[in-house]
Amino acid sequence: MTTSQLGEKPTIHVIDSEADALYDLAMSIEERSPDVAAKLCEELDRAHVMTAGDLPPDIVTMQSEVEFVDERSGDRRKVKLVWPRDANLDQNRLSILTLVGAGLIGMRSGSAIDWPDRSGRERCLRIVDVRQPLRTDRVA
Repeated sequence: MTTSQLGEKPTIHVIDSEADALYDLAMSIEERSPDVAAKLCEELDRAHVMTAGDLPPDIVTMQSEVEFVDERSGDRRKVKLVWPRDANLDQNRLSILTLVGAGLIGMRSGSAIDWPDRSGRERCLRIVDVRQPLRTDRVA
Protein backbone atom coordinates (compact mmCIF):
# COMPACT_ATOMS: atom_id res chain seq x y z
CA MET A 1 0.00 0.00 0.00
CA THR A 2 1.36 3.42 -0.94
CA THR A 3 0.76 6.39 1.30
CA SER A 4 1.75 10.02 1.13
CA GLN A 5 4.38 10.84 3.73
CA LEU A 6 5.19 14.30 5.05
CA GLY A 7 3.07 15.96 2.40
CA GLU A 8 4.66 14.00 -0.44
CA LYS A 9 2.27 13.21 -3.23
CA PRO A 10 2.15 9.66 -4.57
CA THR A 11 3.51 8.85 -8.01
CA ILE A 12 0.85 9.13 -10.68
CA HIS A 13 0.65 7.91 -14.28
CA VAL A 14 -1.38 9.17 -17.24
CA ILE A 15 -1.98 7.86 -20.73
CA ASP A 16 -0.10 9.86 -23.35
CA SER A 17 -3.19 10.31 -25.52
CA GLU A 18 -5.18 11.65 -22.54
CA ALA A 19 -2.44 13.95 -21.22
CA ASP A 20 -2.60 16.48 -24.07
CA ALA A 21 -6.40 16.55 -24.05
CA LEU A 22 -6.39 17.09 -20.28
CA TYR A 23 -3.90 19.98 -20.54
CA ASP A 24 -6.08 21.57 -23.24
CA LEU A 25 -9.14 21.15 -21.06
CA ALA A 26 -7.41 22.72 -18.05
CA MET A 27 -6.32 25.71 -20.15
CA SER A 28 -9.87 26.15 -21.45
CA ILE A 29 -11.25 26.68 -17.92
CA GLU A 30 -8.36 28.72 -16.50
CA GLU A 31 -10.37 31.97 -16.32
CA ARG A 32 -13.60 30.60 -14.88
CA SER A 33 -12.12 27.90 -12.59
CA PRO A 34 -8.50 28.84 -11.89
CA ASP A 35 -8.25 26.56 -8.84
CA VAL A 36 -9.29 23.41 -10.74
CA ALA A 37 -7.18 24.33 -13.79
CA ALA A 38 -4.09 24.88 -11.63
CA LYS A 39 -4.52 21.64 -9.66
CA LEU A 40 -5.08 19.57 -12.80
CA CYS A 41 -2.01 21.09 -14.48
CA GLU A 42 0.08 20.47 -11.33
CA GLU A 43 -0.91 16.82 -11.41
CA LEU A 44 -0.22 16.47 -15.13
CA ASP A 45 3.16 18.17 -14.73
CA ARG A 46 4.31 15.59 -12.19
CA ALA A 47 2.74 12.56 -13.88
CA HIS A 48 4.66 9.77 -15.58
CA VAL A 49 3.26 9.66 -19.12
CA MET A 50 2.86 6.19 -20.62
CA THR A 51 1.17 4.50 -23.54
CA ALA A 52 -2.16 2.86 -22.74
CA GLY A 53 -0.68 -0.56 -23.40
CA ASP A 54 2.07 -0.02 -20.81
CA LEU A 55 -0.18 1.38 -18.09
CA PRO A 56 -0.94 -0.98 -15.18
CA PRO A 57 -4.67 -1.78 -14.89
CA ASP A 58 -4.97 -0.37 -11.35
CA ILE A 59 -4.32 3.25 -12.43
CA VAL A 60 -7.18 5.78 -12.61
CA THR A 61 -7.64 6.98 -16.19
CA MET A 62 -10.48 8.71 -17.97
CA GLN A 63 -13.54 6.43 -17.98
CA SER A 64 -12.22 4.39 -15.03
CA GLU A 65 -14.65 3.33 -12.35
CA VAL A 66 -13.05 4.34 -9.07
CA GLU A 67 -13.93 3.51 -5.49
CA PHE A 68 -12.29 5.82 -3.00
CA VAL A 69 -12.62 6.74 0.65
CA ASP A 70 -12.13 10.07 2.39
CA GLU A 71 -10.06 8.84 5.32
CA ARG A 72 -10.87 11.88 7.45
CA SER A 73 -14.66 11.56 7.21
CA GLY A 74 -14.96 7.86 6.37
CA ASP A 75 -17.14 8.69 3.34
CA ARG A 76 -16.79 6.11 0.58
CA ARG A 77 -17.78 6.76 -3.04
CA LYS A 78 -17.81 4.92 -6.34
CA VAL A 79 -17.61 7.13 -9.42
CA LYS A 80 -16.73 6.96 -13.06
CA LEU A 81 -14.16 9.64 -14.01
CA VAL A 82 -15.46 11.31 -17.18
CA TRP A 83 -14.98 14.20 -19.57
CA PRO A 84 -17.11 17.26 -18.65
CA ARG A 85 -19.74 16.61 -21.35
CA ASP A 86 -20.48 13.19 -19.77
CA ALA A 87 -20.66 14.33 -16.14
CA ASN A 88 -23.78 13.48 -14.18
CA LEU A 89 -23.54 13.22 -10.39
CA ASP A 90 -26.93 11.46 -10.19
CA GLN A 91 -25.30 8.64 -12.19
CA ASN A 92 -21.99 8.90 -10.26
CA ARG A 93 -20.17 10.22 -13.33
CA LEU A 94 -17.62 12.70 -11.97
CA SER A 95 -16.04 15.30 -14.25
CA ILE A 96 -12.27 15.56 -14.44
CA LEU A 97 -12.91 19.31 -14.11
CA THR A 98 -13.81 19.03 -10.43
CA LEU A 99 -11.25 19.22 -7.67
CA VAL A 100 -11.89 15.61 -6.67
CA GLY A 101 -11.73 14.47 -10.30
CA ALA A 102 -8.39 16.24 -10.79
CA GLY A 103 -7.13 14.57 -7.62
CA LEU A 104 -8.09 11.07 -8.76
CA ILE A 105 -6.47 11.04 -12.20
CA GLY A 106 -3.36 8.90 -12.37
CA MET A 107 -3.69 7.47 -8.87
CA ARG A 108 -3.07 3.77 -8.23
CA SER A 109 -5.26 1.44 -6.20
CA GLY A 110 -4.10 1.59 -2.56
CA SER A 111 -2.50 5.03 -2.85
CA ALA A 112 -3.66 8.15 -1.01
CA ILE A 113 -3.36 11.88 -1.51
CA ASP A 114 -4.15 14.91 0.64
CA TRP A 115 -6.42 16.99 -1.56
CA PRO A 116 -8.68 20.04 -1.16
CA ASP A 117 -12.44 19.89 -1.69
CA ARG A 118 -14.68 22.71 -2.99
CA SER A 119 -14.79 24.34 0.43
CA GLY A 120 -10.98 24.34 0.69
CA ARG A 121 -10.93 21.60 3.35
CA GLU A 122 -8.09 19.11 3.01
CA ARG A 123 -9.23 15.54 2.60
CA CYS A 124 -7.20 12.37 2.44
CA LEU A 125 -8.46 10.44 -0.57
CA ARG A 126 -7.45 6.76 -0.68
CA ILE A 127 -8.10 4.71 -3.81
CA VAL A 128 -9.81 1.43 -2.86
CA ASP A 129 -10.45 -0.05 -6.30
CA VAL A 130 -10.04 0.83 -9.98
CA ARG A 131 -11.91 -0.81 -12.83
CA GLN A 132 -10.93 -0.01 -16.39
CA PRO A 133 -13.18 0.44 -19.39
CA LEU A 134 -12.63 -1.85 -22.32
CA ARG A 135 -9.95 -0.20 -24.43
CA THR A 136 -8.85 -1.17 -27.89
CA ASP A 137 -5.43 0.41 -27.22
CA ARG A 138 -4.78 -1.47 -23.94
CA VAL A 139 -2.86 -4.74 -23.87
CA ALA A 140 -4.70 -7.44 -21.90
